[in-house]
Amino acid sequence: TGRTRYAPLFEFLVHTGLRRGEALALRWTDVDRDRGMLRVRGTLARIDGALVVTEPKTAKSNRFVPISSPAERLLDDLRSAQAAERLHAGSAWRETGFVFTTETGEPCDPRNALRAFKIAAARAGLPDAGLHTLRHSAASAMLSHGVPLKVVSDILGHSSIAITGDVYGHVSPDVSRDAVATLGGVLSDFRS
Repeated sequence: TGRTRYAPLFEFLVHTGLRRGEALALRWTDVDRDRGMLRVRGTLARIDGALVVTEPKTAKSNRFVPISSPAERLLDDLRSAQAAERLHAGSAWRETGFVFTTETGEPCDPRNALRAFKIAAARAGLPDAGLHTLRHSAASAMLSHGVPLKVVSDILGHSSIAITGDVYGHVSPDVSRDAVATLGGVLSDFRS
């Protein structure tokens, strides 16, 4: 089976901890390579049949997130792939400025991303995994590598550190390493 066009999105979620809709709402103008930061401004959702960028989930969801080296490489690859698709699409291309787009420049439908992930996760023997699993893996990996809870809370855009502590405070480093290793295997399957 070929690589799903959503594989970069899935990898990006693991490397950033963003929510699916937040990543799909990202525009190239939200990527500040000089400062090594992403600006999260909203969430892409389907409302009344149309794809719309809505306000972030909470006040703290509107935030800056550091770009890791793997995320930086992913963004470089996405920009190159998008440039090639723009050339290939010709007059059918619609310049929307989104980071994650269809073959014609339109924003990606969150439901299609979820569907692609569910298929890939089932193939990898993880039928209960959802896209939020990638966010959890990102948070667990950060905590297991010694990133302070407050910093992880800020990166995830939680409204309070208490939420982060409730969800992730009990995660042992071994469990999170296992989760990341398993998901790493899933993501490398996407590439094959």
